[in-house]
Formats: sequence, structure tokens, C-alpha cells
Amino acid sequence: MRHINIPVFIPHLGCPNQCIFCNQKYISGTVEFDEAQVVRAIEDVLSTASGKDECEIAFFGGSFTGIDRALMIRLLDIAQDYVKKGKAVGIRMSTRPDYISQEIIDILKGYTITCVELGIQSMNDSVLDYLKRGHTVADTVNATRLLKNNGIPFVGQMMVGLPGATTEDEVYCAEQICKLGATAARIYPTIVFKQTELECLTVRGEYTALSVDEAVERSAKALRVFTKHNVNCIRIGLSDSENLHSKDTYVAGPNSPSIGEMVKSRLIFEDICTTLTTTVDFGTSFENKVMHITCPKGFVSQVVGHKRKNIIEWKKMFGLKNILVYENPDLDNKTIISEIKEENSCV
Repeated sequence: MRHINIPVFIPHLGCPNQCIFCNQKYISGTVEFDEAQVVRAIEDVLSTASGKDECEIAFFGGSFTGIDRALMIRLLDIAQDYVKKGKAVGIRMSTRPDYISQEIIDILKGYTITCVELGIQSMNDSVLDYLKRGHTVADTVNATRLLKNNGIPFVGQMMVGLPGATTEDEVYCAEQICKLGATAARIYPTIVFKQTELECLTVRGEYTALSVDEAVERSAKALRVFTKHNVNCIRIGLSDSENLHSKDTYVAGPNSPSIGEMVKSRLIFEDICTTLTTTVDFGTSFENKVMHITCPKGFVSQVVGHKRKNIIEWKKMFGLKNILVYENPDLDNKTIISEIKEENSCV
């Protein structure tokens, strides 16, 4: 079974703010919203889905719960009709923490809401203020409390590499997202889009975007927090949309479609390093020894690393002649076995 989000983009509707990093024209790929095209957009995606697919209608791109109430209810009614017909399992939406209130909750409870994605971004009020975000940490705490108390699952979206934010801020944000009860999370390394205030800051030398390596390292620290608390991280980095990764839309930042795999690979690298440094006697020579790594099915690329980065680093660190990676379909997704053996023990 595939899970399919059927995206309905509502670019910047309902959002009175222009955060310094935001340009919704590029992020959503849409400039204007045409309500008359909503049904067609949903039907186009459904026409490619099979009866076994799990489809959610997702209102993305703007602050859905901040749009005109009548329009919001009309859109929810359209989506709910597909749920009633069994063509969708529920409704998903993105919004801001300050646009979750008891009034909004009371409206949403009349529909099959499977998830609300909250643009938390940071849990540091100074950073939020610098971003011109328009809400505070207290707003985030209140929104998550209302959602959790009313049984509506939420995803916590956070960013790394924001102006004024430190690695410690980002780890704290991830910890708070878990503590507040998120069922899932997203991590977005900061990208400098064209026609944003952040672009101006970058040009003036007042902001320096993270390199890919820096973004991987900092995102990995946040991902480790989510992994520790069993909060599923459903995306790292921007979507694979060709437009988002085009140099015509952004000017700086770690905008790589592979960054999610690189971050997961970084965690595996660190975990194996920890295992080996605590179990191996480094007083002996590794000249005639080989590292054997056994991983779950489908994890070989993450173990090996982007452009074989992990393999290269392990060889340098431990002076190994060779490293062999095997798949074992019986292993669960959290188990990777690493050990160093004599060369003649290779299979």
C-alpha cells in the first residue's frame, strides 16, 4: 500500500506575515489560488492512484486555518466528501501555531482530520522575532496543547541553520516537539530563496547559509532526538520538486535532494563509530582485518554513504583494508551489526 498526499496549495492565503525566509510563489509553485480548480486537482491525483493506495487530501502552502472561514469550510466540505466516498482516508493541513484556537478546533472536529502540520520552526523567541515569524513559543505550546487534548495528531516542523539559531537551539526545539506530543516531525535546513529578506541579508554578508556538510551534521543531531523518542521524521529537506531545487529559485543554502539520505547516513556512521570504539582493541593492527557490516534490507546506500563517504572515512579512521556490507531481511530497521574480523573470515 502506498500513502499518497493529494496536495491542494493555498499560497500565502491566511498568512499576514512575510517571514524573512519565505517566498510562497517558489515554495508552492503557485501564485494565485483558484477555488474552482480544487476538485480537478484532487481528481487528477486520484486518477493515478489504485484502490489499494491510502490517500490524504492535504491543504499545503499557506496557513490553512487562517484563511477566510467560509472558504475554509467549503474546502473542508469538498475534502470530506471524498472521505465519505472512501476515496480518501482523511484531511491534512499545514498552519501556524497562532492560528490554532478553540474555535478552530471546534470546526476541525466536524471533519476527518488525520493530521495538522505546525510550522514551529524554532522554540527560541529571539530567533522567532528576528525571523518576523509573528508568533511566540507560548503560541506553539498553546496550539499543541489544544490539538493533543482534542485528539488531533500533529507534525512539528522545525528548521536548522536559521539566523541567530545555534545547534543547541535546534536540539532543544526537537526535544520540545517530542515533549509537546508530536506524532511526527519534519526537518528543514534553511534555504535562501530569491526575493526574500533573507536574500538581502545574505548579499549584505549579514547571514551565511549552512554548507551541505554543516546542514547534515546539525540535522543529524535533531534527527537523533526524534529517533530517541520514537517520533517519526517524515522528511528532511525540501520536496523533490524540480522547481525548488532550481538555481532560478534560490541563491544559497544546502538545497540538495539527497540531504535526507545523507542525514540518515550520518547517524549510521556515528553509531558504528561508537560501537567499534567501545568493542574493539585499538592496540592491535588492522592491517589484515576487514569490517563486516550487516544491515536491514534497503539500508546499504545509507550504510555506504553518499558517494561512499562512510566507507572512505571508516577506512581512514581504523586503517582497514576492506569493508563489506551485507543485507539481512530479518533485521529490524533499528539494527545494524558491525564487527572487525580477520581477512580470511570473509564470505
